[in-house]
Amino acid sequence: MTEPAAPAFREARAEDVPAVVALVESAYRGESSRRGWTTEADLLDGQRTDPAGIAAVLHDPGSVLLLAEVDGRLLGCCELRSVGTSAYFGTFAVDPAQQGAGLGGRLLAEADAQAVRRWGAQALEMTVIAQRADLLAWYERRGFRRTGERRPFPYGDERFGRPRRDDLEFVVLRRATGTAG
Repeated sequence: MTEPAAPAFREARAEDVPAVVALVESAYRGESSRRGWTTEADLLDGQRTDPAGIAAVLHDPGSVLLLAEVDGRLLGCCELRSVGTSAYFGTFAVDPAQQGAGLGGRLLAEADAQAVRRWGAQALEMTVIAQRADLLAWYERRGFRRTGERRPFPYGDERFGRPRRDDLEFVVLRRATGTAG
């Protein structure tokens, strides 16, 4: 796959909410997600996010939703939230047709720099579904380490999808900011 042109990064605005929801859904759920490697379609049905969830990030003064665009086209996004001396990194999605071309790594690097610039964050922290060995390995190649902490999956809350199995849980990952990967 050819590496895309250098992305432009910017903060999401209210008018971006529908496009962000569509991007996140396409990267993780349904048949369109199977074009990329980040799909959760074998683990979860239903939605990954919704307009209210994305709008909540935009309205939280301690959060930012970063967008990565190439030629004005939304190709990636991620959420950053200030949490003490760290920043939570989540809502990370790359257009399935662009996965594997380096955009995710560029967006992660930008998120890292923004967390330091905005809040002086010393680390990025995130959660990944424990059953996603390929995704965990991707993050570990980029300097994240498992903390040993696990968090329960929110069974019964369809805002996060409908699980197809009963053993889902999250692994907490952390890396120091400024870590090359």
